[in-house]
Amino acid sequence: MKIYKFILTVVIAGVAMAFTGKDGDYKVDAEKSKLTWVGKKVTGEHTGTINVAEGSFTTKSNKVTGGSFAIDMTSIKDTDITNPSGQERLVNHLKSDDFFSSEKYPQATFVITKITSGEKDQYTVKGNLTIKGITNEIEFPATIQLVNGQVTAKAKILIDRTKFDIKFRSGNFFENLGDKVIDDNFELNVELVGTQNV
Repeated sequence: MKIYKFILTVVIAGVAMAFTGKDGDYKVDAEKSKLTWVGKKVTGEHTGTINVAEGSFTTKSNKVTGGSFAIDMTSIKDTDITNPSGQERLVNHLKSDDFFSSEKYPQATFVITKITSGEKDQYTVKGNLTIKGITNEIEFPATIQLVNGQVTAKAKILIDRTKFDIKFRSGNFFENLGDKVIDDNFELNVELVGTQNV
């Protein structure tokens, strides 16, 4: 009977180890990661994607303790406009100085400064977001899992674009815009996948 208990203990321990990450650094896999955005205005909204350039996580005691990622601002795409010329016009406008100045600032970055664990896989993440060379501190909830040598992090981040000098058609800075007002806040939906460095 004792031998069976011993074997059962070993099996359970082995399964737990198989599904538990190890301490160390995890590199963000840009191909497996996904960023989507939503920009809203009075008359509707636009949606699209943007690529992860690079990133990493650090872990300790099976918890994510830090990390950062960079966004390729030249990779902005629209997904809601079906007309190719209209889609191209919007994307070029988003890359222009009215919005993200992608040629001058080809990357945006986020660096975690504090991460607080809550129930289960829920965390509160605080860090510095840099867009167009301007850095602001932001905070948001995230779901982070460290399983089987892989970190997955998901979050919906609400960003006030005007704090990064993106004021085009902002109702807080321009008058008499009518239905041409664009919301100051846009959504960035983040899904990052990190694999352990060997």
